[in-house]
Amino acid sequence: MIRNATIEDVKKIHSLLNYYAEKGLLLGRSYSSLYDQLRDFKIFVDEDGALLGVCALHITWEDLAEIRSLAVLENMQGRNVGSQLVRACLEEAYAFGLDKVFTLTYQAGFFRKQGFSDIDKNKLPHKIWGDCLNCPKFPDCDEEALQYIVADVVQS
Repeated sequence: MIRNATIEDVKKIHSLLNYYAEKGLLLGRSYSSLYDQLRDFKIFVDEDGALLGVCALHITWEDLAEIRSLAVLENMQGRNVGSQLVRACLEEAYAFGLDKVFTLTYQAGFFRKQGFSDIDKNKLPHKIWGDCLNCPKFPDCDEEALQYIVADVVQS
């Protein structure tokens, strides 16, 4: 089941995201950042309420949002958890009336399977680079940029 994250989920989200951050696979999030942006997060839980995955849709501009902090427990990967989380975020972007959603990722193949296409990072607005200042790889980002045209949500 996918639901909006709550205050009670923050410590679990923090743990999952920072597990992958330590492996260099995504940008870790502080507790402060998670509380500040909690409304961005959706979580996937099992029937017992255990957190299996997390994903955020962060609005960056009037027509643009970012899918960020997508993480799924290792033993749940390949079971459609990530795909369902991304789909829920894309549906929310559509409901908000956004035109495009982008992501910066090391898992470009996964996002291509979700209907995202490659874009040049330099075409993204400068406003999105604020989080990059906290990344240990800044300014030498090696993530790939992809985007999704939100109108495609209604067609699929």
